[in-house]
Amino acid sequence: VSIVERLANKLMRGGTGKKTSGKIIRTHGRMQGKKTKALKIVEGAFSIVANRTQKNPLQLLISAVINSAPREDFTKVSFGGVSYQVAVDVSASRRLDMALRNITLAAIMKAFDVKKNLTEALADEIEYAAKMDAANSFAIKKRDETERMARAAR
Repeated sequence: VSIVERLANKLMRGGTGKKTSGKIIRTHGRMQGKKTKALKIVEGAFSIVANRTQKNPLQLLISAVINSAPREDFTKVSFGGVSYQVAVDVSASRRLDMALRNITLAAIMKAFDVKKNLTEALADEIEYAAKMDAANSFAIKKRDETERMARAAR
């Protein structure tokens, strides 16, 4: 499956149902199963990115995924009834999956309960993640947080 189609698949999600960075996002299945709608959102975001940056939007998406993919994660291991967090390396497929999930989650959070629509929010997040703008990109912040927690669990 191509990276663009995987991005569209990640957009087709319900709300988180729990707090994600201070917000409870409930989209009530607005995007679930609506692949053509998700593909139109991705296509619109790519056209916005191409107009703003005058660069290939697919190349910007790839650099955004590379920049926002964590290299190290942590997992729970229990020894004798006591569970520890242990740092582990992240496989390439999981890195791609986590990066796309964080990019789409950031777009959904930015478009939730505001006037900005999901297409603009996704375009903004792709641009910020491609530029490594940690102040504005949720995906970069999430990657830094995951790697920091993994460093502490070494």
